[in-house]
Amino acid sequence: MPDPIRFAYAFLFPDGTKKEFDVRLDPDTLGLLAPTDAPKPAWTRLHYHQCENCPLGDEVEHCPVAVNLATLVETFKDAVSFESTTVRVQTAERAYEKDTSLQKGLSSIIGIYMVTSNCPVMDALRPNVRFHLPFASMDETIYRAVSMYLMAQYFLMRKGRPPDWELKHLGETYQAVAKVNQGMSDRIRHATAEDANVNAVIILSTQGCMVPTYV
Repeated sequence: MPDPIRFAYAFLFPDGTKKEFDVRLDPDTLGLLAPTDAPKPAWTRLHYHQCENCPLGDEVEHCPVAVNLATLVETFKDAVSFESTTVRVQTAERAYEKDTSLQKGLSSIIGIYMVTSNCPVMDALRPNVRFHLPFASMDETIYRAVSMYLMAQYFLMRKGRPPDWELKHLGETYQAVAKVNQGMSDRIRHATAEDANVNAVIILSTQGCMVPTYV
């Protein structure tokens, strides 16, 4: 069996506190390899501030995105956005490190959790996580989104299916994702005391909303 794809995040704070999150993905499906005893607090239930475009029905008890985020959100539920932190990310190929605000550091790892959750809407962005770039700038985000989409269209063409060279459906995808980001922001806002987690999702949403304006 091939080894999982791993992103080891560490948040280091001025007072010496260190918070670590070992993100492991299935190398074939890119789904999150979550522990079987992962917490499912009340705010992860599907109908708790459910996203307006959620396609899941009553047969699903918990929002898959919320479940993926639960440990992270609970860890930082009392943290403020602009708290200073050093974020280190170790992958199989290289290491990244940045002195930044907590909200920006959280935004980077939250992006992984959201697209690897088996949410039918967020699944459209899952291929991007294979080449996850921590602390990506707006230009880098747009470049990765567009280039990945165009590559997908090439392989669709090779299989005899109609490609979308005009990127019409890419904008639609990110509009749907924006609604999930809004729903998750509302969900987390009601589940936490401070704003670090909420603002991290808002940062992701802002970057995603910029993609359709460039295509």
